[in-house]
Amino acid sequence: MKYFKNFSLSARVNGAKDTSKEVWFSIRALFFVTAVLTIFGLTMLYSVSYGVAGLKYFTVQLIAVSAGLVGGILIFLFGYRAIASKSLIWCGIIFLALLVTAFCFRSINGASRWIRFGSISIQTSEFAKIVIAIFVAKYCADNIRTFSLLKHRRGLFPLLGILALLLGGIACGKDLGTTLLVSIVAFATLLAAGLYLRYLSIPVMLLPIAGIAIYLLNENRRIRMTSFLNPEKLGNKEGYQLMNSLYALGSGDWFGTGFMTSKFTYGALPEFHTDFILAIVGEELGLIAMLTVILLYVLYGYFSLKIALCSESRLGMLLGFALSCGITLQAAINLLAVSGSAPTKGMPAPFISYGGSNLISCLLATALILSIGFEQIVPGYADNFISKLTWKRNRR
Repeated sequence: MKYFKNFSLSARVNGAKDTSKEVWFSIRALFFVTAVLTIFGLTMLYSVSYGVAGLKYFTVQLIAVSAGLVGGILIFLFGYRAIASKSLIWCGIIFLALLVTAFCFRSINGASRWIRFGSISIQTSEFAKIVIAIFVAKYCADNIRTFSLLKHRRGLFPLLGILALLLGGIACGKDLGTTLLVSIVAFATLLAAGLYLRYLSIPVMLLPIAGIAIYLLNENRRIRMTSFLNPEKLGNKEGYQLMNSLYALGSGDWFGTGFMTSKFTYGALPEFHTDFILAIVGEELGLIAMLTVILLYVLYGYFSLKIALCSESRLGMLLGFALSCGITLQAAINLLAVSGSAPTKGMPAPFISYGGSNLISCLLATALILSIGFEQIVPGYADNFISKLTWKRNRR
């Protein structure tokens, strides 16, 4: 904290309205909600996996939490502005990583989403979500007067071109769920930045056509997309996992069957520790716990959006908006899939599901949001840290 000793929480710039108290409260609340979700996720992972795999999954997830905390601290210290200033470099790195993932590593369950180094696996599309949010926010903030002009050299086409490449890289790994999620968040950010709505008419028209093509051309995906409507009719086939998820949720009643007492972790629910871990939460801890988890996600979205909307920086506002929407929308999709209200899209529950890449990306995104808020109440804190770091390096 010695780098911040020359600043005060009430520091303001340009005589703007003083929102420091609101932002400071939102920062602390967001940090608390994130900590509760992460600790709850570790606890539930221990509960659902100990009887099946011992401490294996729990240990890996604990390492991911440690890596996410270290990365988050570094991101917070450098600040979102310094991170966003290299947005094109991040885009190039993640695009190459997506191509390497799709074409150089073997697929699992029909998808090529992971780079593997021995026992370590990295899902590159999880980090692509953050990179795309940074790129879209940075481009719109820097070209706010021209990015919505189609023919300008710094207009909409360069933005859409790079965005299409990145989305194509994710789609090459057959990760259509993440592709759809990132597309929605990116276009929502464009609208928030002031993009003319008429320019979205073509993508909006193309989306149903693409959906129909996917539905008609791929029988397995067609069945998967519609299985949630009548899972009981599919029996032990495509509806097997969803039916067991509903059974698990229903068996929990109000207060659950008890911690570490799940009957669905022994083969009945194949993805019990990843995409369907919330079904086990409902079984072991009941409806009250599920409602609490939903409330925590709502609070996460509220406080992160509060930080974004209070930002005096256009970049901070757009980046905070994109990151907040990405995490809360992912949580909503997972909850809908687990409850049988939407197709099962392989979307993990943020901070709770097993998966190091997803957990690390969520923690890094939260660190960026916290940096946006802290910059609001302590202007220049990151510049001070970077200057101190640079001075020490030059002195050596």
